[in-house]
Amino acid sequence: MTDLKEHAKSFAAYIGLDWADKKHNWTMQTADGKRSRGELIHTPEAIDAWAAELAQRFGGRPVAITLEQARGALIATLSKYGHLHLFIVDPSRLNYYRKSVSPSGAKSDLVDGDLILDFQLKHPELVRYLAPDTVETRSLQFLTEQRRAVVNQHTRQVQILTHWLKQVFPQILAWFDDVSTPLVGDLLKRWPDLVKLKKARPETLLQFLHDHNCRSAERNQQRLNELRTAVAATHDSALWKTANLMIATTIEMLATLRTSIEQFNDQIQEVYEIHPDRFLMESLPGAGKALEPRLIAAMGTDRDRFRSAGDMACCFGIAPVTESSGNSRWVHWRWQCSKFIRQTFHEWGACTVRKEGRARDHYERQRAKGKSHHAAVRSVAFKWIRILYRCWRDRVPYSEQRYLEALARAAGKGKPAVNPAESSVSLPAVQWKTCGGFSKPTKLSS
Repeated sequence: MTDLKEHAKSFAAYIGLDWADKKHNWTMQTADGKRSRGELIHTPEAIDAWAAELAQRFGGRPVAITLEQARGALIATLSKYGHLHLFIVDPSRLNYYRKSVSPSGAKSDLVDGDLILDFQLKHPELVRYLAPDTVETRSLQFLTEQRRAVVNQHTRQVQILTHWLKQVFPQILAWFDDVSTPLVGDLLKRWPDLVKLKKARPETLLQFLHDHNCRSAERNQQRLNELRTAVAATHDSALWKTANLMIATTIEMLATLRTSIEQFNDQIQEVYEIHPDRFLMESLPGAGKALEPRLIAAMGTDRDRFRSAGDMACCFGIAPVTESSGNSRWVHWRWQCSKFIRQTFHEWGACTVRKEGRARDHYERQRAKGKSHHAAVRSVAFKWIRILYRCWRDRVPYSEQRYLEALARAAGKGKPAVNPAESSVSLPAVQWKTCGGFSKPTKLSS
């Protein structure tokens, strides 16, 4: 991961930018040590004029701008200017730095601009250079994250629909396993309550179910039998007025969200098929079509981004955090990370333990130690990250045989282990003695 110290350029000026919604405050220090402050209105025209002014003032030489935003409107606008080099400081790290210089908690936009500038000058190794990845990789990053956001909205609407059906039409929940399907939506549009549904002819209902691919004659007949004896859950007209409106709204939103998810899937698959790292992810066991694009989005294509597999595990939130002081020691999972990326590797680890193999064996060993299911899955994901890092760094697809050979070389330098029960060579006996509380060998006897 490249920081400001490693990004050795002769910057004409350093700028600390405190971003906001409508305007941004900046503090600039030039090469001669002079500082100035200013305010930047958040419009494309104002930002363009400001960038042109910097280019003219410093003759097109690079200018380092540090801010807390890694993605957003301001980053998207500033990234199109070649002479502006963007650096990112972690907001939580800057918050602790603010507390160290101002214990009272005093804060203002102007002071924050000074604070960001001081941080980038005094701690350049803690400031990350924003190097945009390839178009394909960034497309997968945006698409996969926003698809998950749409899926979360879909889940939310299913919960709302279930909440109202429990109050006014609970039979639907018993007749159908998934209320988010077009079948349930079309049924509630045509027969929004139990009274109207009971008036429908059985032949009409059966034809409706057949048209929606409900082919089980036994299950359909069971639904019709239960419909004959069904009783309305409530006759509260005030509740029904709101319920009808909410149910109709959620049905429309679910239909729209289903279409959006399908469009996201098509776009993700289209970009994934042309990505140069696709062959790496296709070789990973348990990933599948859903997780392979998400793994590419998490890894990126910059092989210098991580120095080791440990750095990768920490960045992705899989590696635990240990806090110790005196006699106390606390190990917990990592909070400061991308929740979406952590979830990606957690889901991948969970998929790999479903089948027999080394991942399943490791998972069962962790469970035998008393670890919870999710802690054991994170441990599996931690192991997979070490393997994935090497494959990704060397651009070599995963091979189970190659992995087992590497383990053998690491354990015995390529030599097979000797089973004492099958060996005809007798090992010498070892005699021990205690010295200063430690045991050490004193004599070997055959």
